[in-house]
Amino acid sequence: MILKEVLSKSAITKSKLPVADYVANAYIGCPHKCIYCYAEFMRRFTNHYEAWGDFIDIKIFDKIKLPKDIENKSITISSVTDPYNPYEITYKKTQQILEALKNSNCNVGILTKSKNVLRDIPLFKQFKNIEVGVSLNTVDDSFRKRIEPAASTVEGRINVLKTLREHGIKNWLFMSPMFPFLSDYKKIIERTKDFVDYYGFENLNLRAGYKFRVLSMIEQKYNHLYKYYKEIYIKGNTSFWNLLEKEITAYCEDNNIEYRMYFYHEKIKKK
Repeated sequence: MILKEVLSKSAITKSKLPVADYVANAYIGCPHKCIYCYAEFMRRFTNHYEAWGDFIDIKIFDKIKLPKDIENKSITISSVTDPYNPYEITYKKTQQILEALKNSNCNVGILTKSKNVLRDIPLFKQFKNIEVGVSLNTVDDSFRKRIEPAASTVEGRINVLKTLREHGIKNWLFMSPMFPFLSDYKKIIERTKDFVDYYGFENLNLRAGYKFRVLSMIEQKYNHLYKYYKEIYIKGNTSFWNLLEKEITAYCEDNNIEYRMYFYHEKIKKK
């Protein structure tokens, strides 16, 4: 890993996400090496030429200034990195942001693939409005190793959700990204429904360099599915996602499962 400390003017910035007013990213880059990571576009804004996953910049803040209108606003930690990547254990930059936010009356959302998030449970308990999301798109750890080689294991993430529930911290499972015919939403829900507050569902979107990377993996490791991936991602046939969205919606409503749908970002608008 190429590690560098960089001075940063602001820890918290305005958000373009449909689910947050502000975002906070304590790091640039991420060592989890997820093969589908949309955030690798950050390279061109930060003068990095290394492969995504081979570098991380640690943001150094003199003082974290909160936006003047942060009261009752929503803030997501993080949007283009994992806030609890292994370097957080040493540098504690996400913890620094949380310490600055804990006395404000804002709505904090955390999203991670890391079991390291459990370290901050005592801090979470000091917030009025906080929820912690865990990204998980499979219960098959061999598949997880292929697509998220350096992230926490499936069991590690399931344990995070259980532990958060035990400590009274609101949690949610973000089933993202869902791989066609490989992400079994029913199996994931059955494994976790007793200790998850709600679910979010996001389809696999493929763009730029990682489109080739993901399709190559499917062709090599799951060749029997490759023709379907070509139909979806090369020919642009959206019928699979349209049907799956209806199926998930019906399943959740029939089973009284609270859920959010995030299929196709371009169709999502701020409420």
